[in-house]
Amino acid sequence: MKKVSVILADGFEEIEALTVVDLLRRAQIYVGTVSATDEYIVHGAHGINVQTEDLFEEVNFVESDMIVLPGGMPGTTNLNDHAGVRRVVKDFYEEGKYVAAICAAPTVLANLGILKGKRITCFPTVENQIQGAVITRMPATVDGNIITGRGAGTAIDFALKLIDALSGPDKAREIAEAILYQ
Repeated sequence: MKKVSVILADGFEEIEALTVVDLLRRAQIYVGTVSATDEYIVHGAHGINVQTEDLFEEVNFVESDMIVLPGGMPGTTNLNDHAGVRRVVKDFYEEGKYVAAICAAPTVLANLGILKGKRITCFPTVENQIQGAVITRMPATVDGNIITGRGAGTAIDFALKLIDALSGPDKAREIAEAILYQ
């Protein structure tokens, strides 16, 4: 079974995180929510608190096939400031494992220098922080092992791209049909 780690930091965008968790679980993909704080409860940007399964230090990321970074503010800043998150992102990228980020979170990848020459999408106000990438402005974009999403309104598109990458287009279509997504 494929395994995905969704890393949550205080100030994460709830729609982006929970849509991914929900749709991947519907697709029979194991999803673990991981707190990048010292607590299992992580505070969303809009006052929704989420209890994670694990603290960052408890996770053996070698077992994961993909990591997902939701956007939101100050969630993205908190992810970027977390040395462990940066290390795991860099390791996954270098190992050819999937790294997924949505909204402002692609800036974390850009700050590590892994988006140069890549086709990506992100929230419009952070486009100027991503140097050397080709911005598609599509709802979700896949380039090799990098998957990016534009924002909260494109969270379903993003999650379906993740399912497609891990379980194929038939499974992504099946989930889209099951939730009446067109």
